[in-house]
Amino acid sequence: MSLTSELHISTKSPKIQNLWQTALSEGLPIALWRLPKTAEKQLIIDLSGRATRTKIDLEELSAGFAMSPFEGQSLFLKGDLYYRFDINNQEIEDNLIGKTAEKEVFETRFLEISDTNVPSTNKYYHSNHSEEEKHYEYYNEMLFAEMVANAITSIENGEVQKVVLSRTKNITLPETFEVLEAFNKLCTTYPNAFVSLVYLPEYQCFWLGATPETLVSVDNEGKFRTMSLAGTQSAIDEHGYTLSANAIRWSHKEIEEQAFVSRYIIECFKKIRLREYQESGPKTVQAGNLMHLRTDYVVDTKEVNFPQLGTVMLELLHPTSAVCGMPKIPALKIIDEQEIHSREFYSGFLGPVNIQGESHLFVNLRTMKIEGNQATFYAGCGITEDSNPVKEWHETEMKIQTLMKVLLDA
Repeated sequence: MSLTSELHISTKSPKIQNLWQTALSEGLPIALWRLPKTAEKQLIIDLSGRATRTKIDLEELSAGFAMSPFEGQSLFLKGDLYYRFDINNQEIEDNLIGKTAEKEVFETRFLEISDTNVPSTNKYYHSNHSEEEKHYEYYNEMLFAEMVANAITSIENGEVQKVVLSRTKNITLPETFEVLEAFNKLCTTYPNAFVSLVYLPEYQCFWLGATPETLVSVDNEGKFRTMSLAGTQSAIDEHGYTLSANAIRWSHKEIEEQAFVSRYIIECFKKIRLREYQESGPKTVQAGNLMHLRTDYVVDTKEVNFPQLGTVMLELLHPTSAVCGMPKIPALKIIDEQEIHSREFYSGFLGPVNIQGESHLFVNLRTMKIEGNQATFYAGCGITEDSNPVKEWHETEMKIQTLMKVLLDA
């Protein structure tokens, strides 16, 4: 059974829905996204049928969408077709011009699906293994505590200063779950996040998420941006009220964790002898139901005559110490030895490349993978010598709940 027949797609956004349905039925990679603090949704389709494995070179690549794993070669979805939609899901612009044979085939299929308006069926089912799932959750928590304890030992032995460990949570999606509705709800709930939905036919899965962390951004004025984001607290108090940023008090462990990431970025600047950058922060920022510490960095690539800065910094930064640790190589070794799952695209990066003259790549956090009726949520936390395994488990649970609370009501 194909993913197309398994997934119920809402008809509230007919043009987006029909484009999505057509791409899935034809087995084409497709990406839908909304940039932070904007209302506009953008969509591209790669007509080749398979994402290209390549280095993400912001100066050389054509318009498209990057999808890179935590470790391994990046994928690039070529923007053969490109669409923009306003806050009401009305089309602003499309790229069904300059026709090729592939575009004509796609347009024909798109018109067929638009005319027939055949509703997709919903094949999700409920799990009857709640006790088994509870047992797995307990087992997972014990394994995570052991991972954290081992990481602390490595830190005390001087192998690393910090290491970021992650875990997963698997659920059976409810029958009411609709992936495009979930995307739209994330856009509404998290206006300051990068919200994305990507289908990769070669993996037969979807990736859906709302991430607060910019990795590399270069706008059409040549302004380069990145950030250090670390430290996590709940933005909701015990009475269910949202806390203000001024009410948050950060511990020494959280401040130190964020400082590691900031120092890592500055060390990357030093490696390329870049001294002309603006630094702002750290400051407390809200991302959904969580608070973080964030420091922003801006470079005018035209002033410093460094047009390749985006690509150079992308190679230096990924994976950042916020998702890996410091020093990078021994931290990666500990992650490979300790984690019992593959991170796949979690804690990699993703985003539009050379779309309307801009590139915006984000760390793939607050994300989930959807395969059939199964969803896998991912979350991680930074381990230092002051870490407590129980608290770290609760931090990852808070991060997972950021998506779960929204999506299971979608």
